[in-house]
Formats: sequence, structure tokens, C-alpha cells
Amino acid sequence: MSFLDVTSFLMDGFWISLTIFAVTLLCGAPLGLPIALCSMSRFRIVRSISKVIVWIVRGIPLMLQIFIIFYVPGLLFEKPIFSELDRHFFLEYGIKDAGRLIAVLIAFVLNYACYFSEIYRGGIESISKGQYEAGYVLGMTKGQVFRRVILKQSIQRIVPPMSNEIITLIKDTALANCIMVCEIIKQAKELAATKALVWPLFYTGAFYLLFVGLLTIILGKVEKKLSYFRS
Repeated sequence: MSFLDVTSFLMDGFWISLTIFAVTLLCGAPLGLPIALCSMSRFRIVRSISKVIVWIVRGIPLMLQIFIIFYVPGLLFEKPIFSELDRHFFLEYGIKDAGRLIAVLIAFVLNYACYFSEIYRGGIESISKGQYEAGYVLGMTKGQVFRRVILKQSIQRIVPPMSNEIITLIKDTALANCIMVCEIIKQAKELAATKALVWPLFYTGAFYLLFVGLLTIILGKVEKKLSYFRS
């Protein structure tokens, strides 16, 4: 295979990696906020349940979570749900590994939502109590104070740690190959097995490096633009 053929073959896998990245970010980031609010709830039961869930998800390796999501439903209901989805999407639409990809997306979204929730919680709790009191003096309700004062000031503080998690996310997509989802690392391993080409496995690093570089530039601009929120 030529260099261009290998690049094209790996790019097919990298699109899957980008899909996992995009869906996780678009679903996990918003989901993290209600989880964070539950972790700070004045109701002890809600707060405790939320913290236990976050503790479990953050304490178990993401690869193991992917295995749990993919295999456990089949063990419980004696029916391989995601394998059935694989078969259905392939027979109906010609799409390979759709069920496996769905399992990976569920695991990634839940995992990163919990990580994002802790970043949100840290940012919100870093705002001084005086900001709340000032809002109440101005006649705002608790919800208005949160939306108009606390949340806006928290945004700038959470951007740097969020940026780190986002950059980690694109690299974590490689874990999807543990259940044979054809992301870029799986594609490179297939070339090594079928074509005896090892160098594409190292070449995948260039894809990650270029994308991380692009993310770093974009997130740096976002951080700079939001710097006016700095208190």
C-alpha cells in the first residue's frame, strides 16, 4: 500500500474517532451541569446519590466501563443487545459496528459528564458568598443570581480545566477499539495484521497531534475571549 492509501484507510477510522469525540462533547458537557447541581443540592438524598454516581464513574477505568455497557446487558437479559443492533444496522442500512459504537458513546458520555460535573462544581463553589448576597440585595431571586452572576463568573474559571478534559477526550477515543470499533488505532492494527505494516500504527500519532494542536489554538482563543469574566 502507498502512503496515500494508508492515509485514506486511517482517515476512515479517524472519522469514527471524531464522531465519538463530537457526540461525547455535545452530550456530556451539558449533562455535566445538572449532575453538578445535584451534587450541590440542599436535599441530602439527591446530593448523596449524585456524589456516589460520580465517585463510581470516576473511580472505574473508562475501558472497563465500555466493557460493562457492552457486555452486562447481554448477561442480565440473556440477549446481546448491542450485537443485535450491529446485525440490524448492517442488514438494514449496511452500517458496520453501529451497536458497538452506540455502547462506546453511552460509556463516554456518562464518563465525561461526571468529570465535567466536578469541573462545574469547582467553578461554581469558587465564587464567593458575597456575590450571592449582592444579588439578593439587588432584588434578584436565587435562580437569577445563579444565571446572571454566578454562572457567568464561573465560565472563565472552568475553561482551562475543561480544555484539558477536551484534549484528553480525543486521545481517549482510542479505547473504543477494545470492543473492536473501527477507530483509527483499530484501523492501524488491522494493517499490521493483514498487510504486515507496523509504521501506520505510529503514523496515527500525527492525526492526534494535528487535531490536538487545532484544539489548543481554538480553546486558547475561547479562553482569551472569555477573560472579561475574570473577577
